[in-house]
Amino acid sequence: MRKFGLIGFPLGHSFSKRFFEEKFKSEHIENCSYDLFPIENLSDFENILDKNPELCGLNVTIPHKIGIMYYLDKVETAAKEIDAVNCIKIINESAIESYFSGEFKPHKVRLEGYNTDAYGFEASLKPLLKKHHSKALVLGSGGASRAVIYVLEKLGIDFKIVSRRKTRKQITYAEVSPELIKEYTIIINTSPVGMSPNSEAYPDIPYEFITDRHLLYDLVYNPAETAFMKLGKQQGAQTKNGEEMLHLQAERSWEIWNND
Repeated sequence: MRKFGLIGFPLGHSFSKRFFEEKFKSEHIENCSYDLFPIENLSDFENILDKNPELCGLNVTIPHKIGIMYYLDKVETAAKEIDAVNCIKIINESAIESYFSGEFKPHKVRLEGYNTDAYGFEASLKPLLKKHHSKALVLGSGGASRAVIYVLEKLGIDFKIVSRRKTRKQITYAEVSPELIKEYTIIINTSPVGMSPNSEAYPDIPYEFITDRHLLYDLVYNPAETAFMKLGKQQGAQTKNGEEMLHLQAERSWEIWNND
């Protein structure tokens, strides 16, 4: 049995588990399972590997996307630049292979880290972009914003980060002016504001200045239409939630795990 799973804390109702179980069933993929490993402390990570020798791959969610890199033997270039890993490929090695590779490890597995969030975000964003979508406001400065910023830089889209705390690299919500809204026609919510069960909440920006030239992208996917999206749609804006991004990053993880 090939085993896959998700580490993070808390995990609650996992999208990943539901997605992969449905995938295994619909595509008639046999001898595979997907389990949840809720770990509050990353110090428990090696115990999971030791107790589950059938593991071939793991997804990683909050709060471990950064800390997990300490445990990895290799991190792909994109994940290094983003400074976050959400996909681990687990390669079983014999003790002899480990010895001659110069990386002898007691648990006899090689751990490779990838970031599939960036792939999912880019692939779901690009079809929506129009010529005037040259500047973006990124709402939130947490871990979820890292992959978004990486993609915006890759696509040559100028951006400003909006957060509750002002720093040299980011502005506050109070500084989001009508002029700024007019100039930055992509607005991406990377914060958890508006996520169920607090689905009536929304980022504090002046929505009345949003127009039909705007694209509002919310990484939140539950509810399917957030208050952020509703307020944008009322102003004629194009809106998108994070569900497709999640599906794309999950499929990309599957490709990585099964690529010899």
